[in-house]
Amino acid sequence: MNDPYSALAALSGEPASPPPAGPDADAPSLKFSAVGLSPILQRAVADQGYTTMTPIQAKAIPIVLAGRDVMGAAQTGTGKTAAFSLPLLHKMLPHENSSMSPARHPVRALVITPTRELADQVADNIKGYASHSKLRVAVVFGGIDMKPQTLELKGGVEVLVATPGRLLDHIEAKNCVLNQVEYVVLDEADRMLDIGFLPDLQRILSYLPKQRQTLLFSATFSPEIRRLAESYLQDPILVEVARPNATASNVEQHFYSVSTDDKRRAVLKLLKERSITQALIFVNSKLGCARLARSFERDGLRTNALHGDKSQDERLKALEAFKKGEVDVLVATDVAARGLDIVDLPAVFNFDVPYNAEDYIHRIGRTARAGASGLAITLVSRDDTRLVADIERLIRKKIEIEPLELDEPQRPPFRERARRDDDEPRVGNSDIRAARESREPRPAAPSRGPAREPTRSSDPFFDKPYEPTATAAEPAWEPRATPVGRGLSPNIKPKKKVAALFGGKVPEAAET
Repeated sequence: MNDPYSALAALSGEPASPPPAGPDADAPSLKFSAVGLSPILQRAVADQGYTTMTPIQAKAIPIVLAGRDVMGAAQTGTGKTAAFSLPLLHKMLPHENSSMSPARHPVRALVITPTRELADQVADNIKGYASHSKLRVAVVFGGIDMKPQTLELKGGVEVLVATPGRLLDHIEAKNCVLNQVEYVVLDEADRMLDIGFLPDLQRILSYLPKQRQTLLFSATFSPEIRRLAESYLQDPILVEVARPNATASNVEQHFYSVSTDDKRRAVLKLLKERSITQALIFVNSKLGCARLARSFERDGLRTNALHGDKSQDERLKALEAFKKGEVDVLVATDVAARGLDIVDLPAVFNFDVPYNAEDYIHRIGRTARAGASGLAITLVSRDDTRLVADIERLIRKKIEIEPLELDEPQRPPFRERARRDDDEPRVGNSDIRAARESREPRPAAPSRGPAREPTRSSDPFFDKPYEPTATAAEPAWEPRATPVGRGLSPNIKPKKKVAALFGGKVPEAAET
C-alpha cells in the first residue's frame, strides 16, 4: 500500500506506469487508460474532448484509486476536478444500479465547495464524467428554492456537490442522510478551512462516518492551512505539480501605476490598444462592482455585474451570458475568483488589488486555462504598496510596476460638468442626446429702438417732503386702552352682563 502505483495495478488488474517524476513534470503522452480507469469513464472523458492527462491528474488519480488521503496543490486551470472525480467514480461503479428505490442510491461521495458558482460548475463536470454510467449526481446551494433540491435528494443520489450552508439546511430538514459517505472532497480547501467556513465544516464532518477517504485540492496552501488540514486527513500524501502558490507560466502579467480616479480610463485604453474582445474585471466591494458596471455601460460596453448581493438566478444568468460571449465586460467580486472555468478568456483585470494575496493567484487563474495563453493586468495606486508587497512574498517574484500614460480627457464646459450624473441621458437615449446637442440657441427678441429715460414728475405735491399735520389722528394700529372699573387691576377683565333665563328684565347692555 506504500506504493500507490502497485496498489493501482492490483485494483485494475493491469500494469500501471507511474507518471514522470519532478514537481514540474508533465505527461504529454500519458493516456487515461494508462492508470486503469474504467472504459465507461474513458469514453466520457473522450466525449469531453480530453485525450491525455494533466500533471495533477497523472499524479493524483493513482493515489486516490489506492485509497490514500490526498492534499493536492496545483495551479488553477490544470484539471483538479477530474483529478478527484474520475477515481471516485471508478471506485463507485460497482454500486451502480437502475433501481428506483432511493435506498439503493445512498450518498457515497460528498464534494464541498465554497461558492455557489463553483458548486454548479463542479456538478456539471461530474455529470459529464458519469454520463455513461447509472450513478446519480446532484448539487445543492443557497439562493434558490429548496423544494426541487429536496425532491432530487429524496430520490437518491450517489454523488452530492454542495455548499456548506445549504447542505446544513438539508441535513437539519432530514432531506439527506450522510451515514454511508465513503469519500469526502474539499474543493478550494484553503477557503473551505478559512475561519468563516470552519464551524460549518466541523458540523458537517460530525455527521459523516469516521472511516472515510478525504481529499483536499486547492491552488494555494499556506503553512497554517496545511497544519489545519492534516487534522482531518489520515496519513495524507501531498501532491504538488508546481512550486507552491505559483502563478501559471503562460499568463502574461503586468502591473501599471495608475491613480484611483484614472483606473476606469486605464481599462478602456488597454482594452482598445490590445484589441481585447472580452475581459473579467475584479473589484473588492459589492458597491464598487455595481458602480463600475454602470460606468462601463455608459462607455458603450456590454457589461454585467456579478457579486454577492445579486440573486442566485441573476448570478448564474450573468455568468452564462459572459461564457456565451454576449457580454464584453464582466465586473465581479471574489465570488468569481475560485474555480470558475471560462473557455478562451483573453484577459483578467485587477481593478482593485486584492486584500488577500492568495486571491491574486485565483483571480488571474481565470485566464490561460487548459494550456492556453492569457493576460493579467493589475492597476496599482499609491495606497496599494503593501498589498503588492504581499503578492511578491507569496509568488516569490519581484514585481515591476510600469507607468501608464493616459490621454488627457476632453473636459466639458463648466455647466456640463456641474450637471449631476443622474441627469445625463442613459445609453440608448441617443435620440434625446442628439436633440439636445443639435438644439440651436433661441433668437433674441427684435429691437424696438433705443431705450427711453424715465421722465420725472413736475407736480410740486410729489416733490415736497412729508410733513405731518398738527391735527393728525391717532394711528389705527395703536392699541387703545380699555377702561376698567375702579379698584380693579388692569389685567382683570370686567364681568359681562348676561340676560336672565327666567323672568326679570333684560339689561340694556345685553340687548341687540
